[in-house]
Amino acid sequence: MLKRSSGTPTLEEVAALAGVGRGTVSRVINNASGVKASTRRAVQRAIDELDYVPNLAARSLAGRRAGAVALVMTKSDWRLFGEPFFSEVARAVGDALTEAGVQLLLTLVRTDAERQRLVEYVRGGRVDGVLLMSVRAGDRLPDMLADAGLPTVLLGRRSGDERVTYVDADNVGGARAAVGHLVDGGRRSIAAITGPPEMYVARCRLRGYRQALGEAGLDEVPSLVVQGDFTEASGRRAMAGLIERHPEIDAVFAASDSMAAGALAALHAAGRRVPQDVAVVGFDDFELSEQTEPPLTTVRQPMEEIGRTMVRLLLEEMDQPEVAWRHVILRTRLVVRESA
Repeated sequence: MLKRSSGTPTLEEVAALAGVGRGTVSRVINNASGVKASTRRAVQRAIDELDYVPNLAARSLAGRRAGAVALVMTKSDWRLFGEPFFSEVARAVGDALTEAGVQLLLTLVRTDAERQRLVEYVRGGRVDGVLLMSVRAGDRLPDMLADAGLPTVLLGRRSGDERVTYVDADNVGGARAAVGHLVDGGRRSIAAITGPPEMYVARCRLRGYRQALGEAGLDEVPSLVVQGDFTEASGRRAMAGLIERHPEIDAVFAASDSMAAGALAALHAAGRRVPQDVAVVGFDDFELSEQTEPPLTTVRQPMEEIGRTMVRLLLEEMDQPEVAWRHVILRTRLVVRESA
């Protein structure tokens, strides 16, 4: 039977109660890899029973850790933090870091000077790693961080040959399934509202649209493809232009739910019935998709899993800097509702 000390519970007491070594307890507290799930549960039970609180300051000093991670968005407008996809992933990241006892620092980087300042800041040991969101093609920040030897994980990727660890969804497969669903429903004049071409995610979803048309034996009509910027306003503008140029249109694939919601508004304003006249499919499966009129058929991205996987990979890189870059692509799923 474990003899409790009269003072604050110690790491040794936790180890003794869990029946493991002191090092194993440290690995569990630091959320390090290589610990069996059953062992991790036993240690957590001992921590809870003893009401043990890790000495984070001592851990940081011993491991030269700051106990903090930077979540960086490379966008020019703070309002984009409110876009549902980014806010949902950021929430999952925050939850996972809180559970790991790591502080989250949120920052916006827009210029080359700000990129350089960020690299200098993290090299100074103020954070232990960086999570990057909304990185566009040609942005050197991930390479600058990697060259400095700083643990870094991207949300998405800049190209097909990304040399930094990333977590992404199957954007090509999801778009192909969405457009295939429209084809299976008898639609033949299918438009696409895409994201900015400098974003790899937008190019992947456009590729899935094109693949689905090819598999169905349908020719791509260039004027049926219109660029948006993933916002509702851009979806409304794009759809209004499509209706004017192509009154025969009978379906649209929007590369985000926000743009799909804008497309629905434009269709209603033009007197088009959804889905009787024009079927609409989005991408993301935000809460918004169930609140549109009619509710939106869409491709579900596993946003919670994306955020938590990013944190897991970053913590592993922080614990084992020698690990190779990891490229993780998570499955998407078509969710069928009334709009298609």
